[in-house]
Amino acid sequence: MRLRTRVVSLAAVAVIAAGVAACAPAAGKDSPRPAKQAAIAPTRSSATPSSPRPSVSPAIQVTGAPGGVKAKGAVLADAATGQVLWGRDIDTERPMASVTKVMTALLVLESGNLGQQIRVPKAAMEYAWKNGGESAGLHPGDTLTAQQLLAALLLPSGADAAYALANSYGPGLDAFVAKMNATAVTMGMTHTHFTSPDGLPYPTETATYSTPSDLLTLGLAAMRYAAFRSIVNLRFYHLPKGKGHHQYWWDNTDGLIGSYQGALGIKTGYTDVAKHCLLFEAARNGRTLIGVVLDSPATGANAGAQDAEKMLNWGFRLRPRTPG
Repeated sequence: MRLRTRVVSLAAVAVIAAGVAACAPAAGKDSPRPAKQAAIAPTRSSATPSSPRPSVSPAIQVTGAPGGVKAKGAVLADAATGQVLWGRDIDTERPMASVTKVMTALLVLESGNLGQQIRVPKAAMEYAWKNGGESAGLHPGDTLTAQQLLAALLLPSGADAAYALANSYGPGLDAFVAKMNATAVTMGMTHTHFTSPDGLPYPTETATYSTPSDLLTLGLAAMRYAAFRSIVNLRFYHLPKGKGHHQYWWDNTDGLIGSYQGALGIKTGYTDVAKHCLLFEAARNGRTLIGVVLDSPATGANAGAQDAEKMLNWGFRLRPRTPG
């Protein structure tokens, strides 16, 4: 069963000038945020986390709940405090599809040196093709930096990029997956298990799984890294042809980016059994909210984003009351 992602047309996108650059298109009626351009320079320091983000905290007293959310598993929290504002079956284990790739990215970020050169093995494309995964269209033999491969991993959800990174940082897939599971235990993600660096439904549809609560912990950890935030916030990424590699265009599969004011990322997922999954973060009026939806119904490519939008709208209107 294939992982399905939303493909955004690039017909109206202008080619970015030389260098590794990524940008958002000019603001218009379909894009409420202003145009921006951000060069992503792969350096060791870019892999250093910013000020520590909080862990998940117990729910605080709130009034009501977001209406119309169809996801079977969901949670919304204040990113500044980690306090849970609302949740549904937050400790129930469910397949998470390509949200898995956030843990893959986190291990690469923690290893540092995002300027490390990695040669794309032929096996990476064969792996994505054999297992029916989405591909970033990597060319065998191309040499890309770890940070460029992170863009290929997180935006178009490339299983080929996941393979290339895991093969390098494991080294090898088995060793890398073992590190993923060990890291999950260290982080307190006790209801999470990985069988691949990408979330493909193998060896079974539910072999890789997590919970909204555990994925909230993962999202808080990943968003500590400026390098991670600078990628998942982009609508697309353009890598011009350079020495040792072809030209690449990668779209962001996150339906909130470019359509929901204040959206910051972070990662989509879909399989036939997991349905639509989304780990997301957004900021408005000085507040940052982070949330998860698992198993949003397959009613359209942006079903997960639609659930997330309802949760965010409710959360930004909320005036929480602390106990006592």
